[in-house]
Amino acid sequence: MTADGFATGAVTLSRDSATPLWAQLEDELRRRLDLGDFAERFPTDRELMTVYGVSRHTARQAVGRLGADGIVRRARGVGTSVDPARFEQSLGSLYSLFQVVEETGLVQTSQVLALETTRDAEAAGRLGLPHNSDLVLLERLRLAGGEPLAVDRAWMPASVASGLLDVDFSHTSLYNELERVSGCRPGSGRERIIPLMPEPEERELLGLADGEAVFCIDRLGCHLGRPVEWRRTVLRGDRFSFVTDWAAGRMSELRPEHRSEA
Repeated sequence: MTADGFATGAVTLSRDSATPLWAQLEDELRRRLDLGDFAERFPTDRELMTVYGVSRHTARQAVGRLGADGIVRRARGVGTSVDPARFEQSLGSLYSLFQVVEETGLVQTSQVLALETTRDAEAAGRLGLPHNSDLVLLERLRLAGGEPLAVDRAWMPASVASGLLDVDFSHTSLYNELERVSGCRPGSGRERIIPLMPEPEERELLGLADGEAVFCIDRLGCHLGRPVEWRRTVLRGDRFSFVTDWAAGRMSELRPEHRSEA
């Protein structure tokens, strides 16, 4: 397939947007992969440069993000190919980890590791903001029944979330508090769940042994179509799993599989 063929269905990237070009291109490639494009082969860097009018660095950065998530693979002499086993699959439910844990009968508490105003170029880009925008960062160690379950980091626009800086998050839901202080409760978004090996600091916080993997959950939460939360949660795989219920003509929903304690 030629570059002209890949151009079919392509969306024009905006140089006036606060979102970096590489992030726009990454989102565009994910969108097209979800639609089943590139089944024959994945475009080369040069084809991406031609179709989307970006530099080689931008193309490689976007594809590199897909590679980091295991969606595509690069091989010398072969190029980039799609890993069919790692397509994103929407599970159709915007859930609260706080609610999920408490509904099993366990108490969900948090140790706040950071609650501050900060700047983070990647998080700002994900939120569609200029890279130097003020953000509120909430970083927590989430516990279920007193046992470590997840390391949770959420970045939000300071214009929306500055009222959270005085909140005690030891036993409350971020979404409940965000709605209370700003009226902005995420009601839609996108989430990606991938397995990976945790960073040493995360491994220590979660009490994991060497070689134990985790789920990494990236979430963009929106209120009335506006991004208000970019979150990365590192979740213990030995204490939590995701299952779906399905029926013809009905969207699947996400729920945790409750595991009885020994």
